[in-house]
Amino acid sequence: MVHTPRGFFFSRRDTFMISIQSVAPGSIAEELNLQAGDTLLAINGQHLRDFLDYVRLTRHAEELVLDVRRVDGEEWELEFDKDADEELGLEIEHPQPAQCGNNCLFCFVQQLPRGLRPTLYVKDEDYRFSYLYGAYVTLSTIREEEVQRILTDKLSPLYVSVHASDEELRARLLGRKTLPPLFPLLQRLIAGGIEIHTQIVLCPGLNDGVALEETIAALGALRPGLRSLALVPVGLTGHRAHLPALRTHNRDEARALLQQLVGWQSDFLASGASRFVFAADELYLKAGIDFPPLAAYETLPQYENGVGMIPLFRADAAEVLAAAQPLPPLTVDCLTGASFYPEMEKFAAALSARTGVSIVVHRIDNHFFGGEVTVTGLLTGADIVAGLQGKLQSPILLVPDVVFRDGEDLFLDNMSPEELGATLGVEIFPVAANPWGLSQALEMLAADPG
Repeated sequence: MVHTPRGFFFSRRDTFMISIQSVAPGSIAEELNLQAGDTLLAINGQHLRDFLDYVRLTRHAEELVLDVRRVDGEEWELEFDKDADEELGLEIEHPQPAQCGNNCLFCFVQQLPRGLRPTLYVKDEDYRFSYLYGAYVTLSTIREEEVQRILTDKLSPLYVSVHASDEELRARLLGRKTLPPLFPLLQRLIAGGIEIHTQIVLCPGLNDGVALEETIAALGALRPGLRSLALVPVGLTGHRAHLPALRTHNRDEARALLQQLVGWQSDFLASGASRFVFAADELYLKAGIDFPPLAAYETLPQYENGVGMIPLFRADAAEVLAAAQPLPPLTVDCLTGASFYPEMEKFAAALSARTGVSIVVHRIDNHFFGGEVTVTGLLTGADIVAGLQGKLQSPILLVPDVVFRDGEDLFLDNMSPEELGATLGVEIFPVAANPWGLSQALEMLAADPG
């Protein structure tokens, strides 16, 4: 590591700086003597415009040179090596997302009840967040300079909501009179080396049937640069007053769609190396059809979109059960959403048989959002209280971490774990929402039952 104090940089650099908000203990940044209030000016000689540049230039990098302005005004050049997957340990200022100008017929934000924290009502449409976090964007309002940045900085992969290849239908779904054509932009990005993953939010009677077949064919023609396509059922809450009338697939429609999917995947495999198009787990649950084997989901490119989560859970569950050993007597309560309850109950029963631990699984129905919302990740503290009051059989409640807001120990309705525990009279124990998380929690609790 080299630490070289420097004189002041020329003024043009002063317009490119990112403030350090905190430094993680024991991190590379702490070893470099960086501290809150210092400012990053450049990395490997490249000026920083925003958080995206910081991530892009440090992600997977092994050799770094940081230009830093200290709180006292002194400027340093820090040269060091690190492992490719090692984080620097810096928390830096994060940009606010660009706002969405669409008025999508199925927009989830517009279906939220009142009284939530303001950030939940933010409709974002930001290519930076697509690259950083896999957030889906429509690219309907992207500017030319932003396209140029994507191409120049190789911001890949990106995640794009398509919904329909017919531009008139797409505009209707996005609540716009007209839209700039999407497919020429997709072709341009792919030609520039950008990999793209796409999704279609399925609204029966609007973009299914022939329209869906046309959209899948049009997107399939952009392979292999266009890497995958997820078919996702529209999510409807119980707060749709004065919004367009929409519905979800019924059982027969879901079955028919999944039968078509088999044919589409077969055709794509015959002409390439991937099945390309995948259906969200929710469609299999709706249809009452068992899932394909995990291998059929290939590299799980759409996992965060709810595609292949249950098959992966089953595969992990098999490994956990094979490794599970008897534990001291213990009783714990845990919870899950309505859609995942059968899967969780089956795994918990098998794990109980292997470990001797009594695992009581509680199904929590979503009254806060209502409608057809059944996923665990959208449960609120109030729903958990309503579902568990007087039903708990132990002093310990295991809560899957997906119910908490990213980076915050709060439920969606702002209830804290401490408040939930006090209300129910139990200790709240957050766990990773997978078989390993539950297994490790049992081992920890059995080792230290107090």
